[in-house]
Amino acid sequence: MSSVEIRKVETKKDLKRFIDFHYDLYKGNEYDAPTLFSDDMNTLSKDKNAAFDFCEAEYYLAYKGGKIVGRVAAIINHHANEKWGVKSVRFGWIDFIDDFEVSTALIKAVEDYGKSKGMTQVVGPLGFTDMDPEGMLTWGFDQLGTMPTIYNYPYYPEHMEKMDGFVVDNRYVEYKMYVPDTIPEKYTKIAQMIEQRYNLHVKKLTKKDIFEGGYGQKVFDLINDTYKDLYGYSELTPRQIDQYINMYLKDLDLNLVTLVEDWNADRKLVGLGITIPSLARAMQKCHRGRLLPFGWWYVLRAIKYHKTEGVDLLLMGVLPEYRAKGANALLFADLIPRYQAYGFKWGETQVEMESNEGVQSQWGALNPIHHKSRKCYKKVIG
Repeated sequence: MSSVEIRKVETKKDLKRFIDFHYDLYKGNEYDAPTLFSDDMNTLSKDKNAAFDFCEAEYYLAYKGGKIVGRVAAIINHHANEKWGVKSVRFGWIDFIDDFEVSTALIKAVEDYGKSKGMTQVVGPLGFTDMDPEGMLTWGFDQLGTMPTIYNYPYYPEHMEKMDGFVVDNRYVEYKMYVPDTIPEKYTKIAQMIEQRYNLHVKKLTKKDIFEGGYGQKVFDLINDTYKDLYGYSELTPRQIDQYINMYLKDLDLNLVTLVEDWNADRKLVGLGITIPSLARAMQKCHRGRLLPFGWWYVLRAIKYHKTEGVDLLLMGVLPEYRAKGANALLFADLIPRYQAYGFKWGETQVEMESNEGVQSQWGALNPIHHKSRKCYKKVIG
């Protein structure tokens, strides 16, 4: 008989325990970049996250000896399942101590939930949508994490690969690049050429553009277009877009956001680069993911005063038909001088599919260093 007890999250107090378990498990870890407690509360609360318009989920805590020893979210994204013709239950927000009995009990809870809903496979780690962290870290455990991605201990993938029936369903890579002293000549030459030949131009945003000029909507429409064929992607709905405009665009340093427009096509938005100062070290100083009492100061120093060495390339995208024209050169020709002015030393991509060579090729002139790998796993359950 198992000594692990699985309890479903039923109350707000349970949900707080669910979120807090990560801070407890990774306390003092020098590589984990914790999320804000309030962000996780908003994402996981069924009355706040617009993804629940087409998703359903349950959360589970594992107890052993009266103590919380693991957690997992079981998520069904009906839009993604319909789009890809599958019946998948996703597992996300998974954390556990190094105890195989605990990890298998958590995954079994997800399987049982999926079967009860008519699902035929388990996949993960994935969130509700691509705006949530995805992919289990399998290499690069000695590299600083980023807020938009998952950090996990090396034993996590060891557990997954010991479990019966699981296979690798997708592989991801991440790259680190050092900010050059000068803009690579390749970017400056291509940027000048495509402005003249294709009439493509950089657009810098203002708050008025975002909230009154319709650019907030345009940005996420472009994300839907550029990401639509990626693994497990489901298009963002209008209500999600409204939510993400307020979540992502409201407080951005717009110097670090660059768009590309096609002036031959009525200033059609064709490329974007949304980048933010790395908050990893600042978040490590926020007690249990809270901004109070002193966490806000470290976050403010990173965001407003750029007291951080890195920049996260949060959302980067160019429409496929414009990639061959070199539209990404315009993005970097504009952003690199801004990184230099802010004193950033390095930049980091977010997760990219290992098979997506088109996206990876855009970093070539920056001498990218592959420093992290991830996997998503799948198991047939029916």
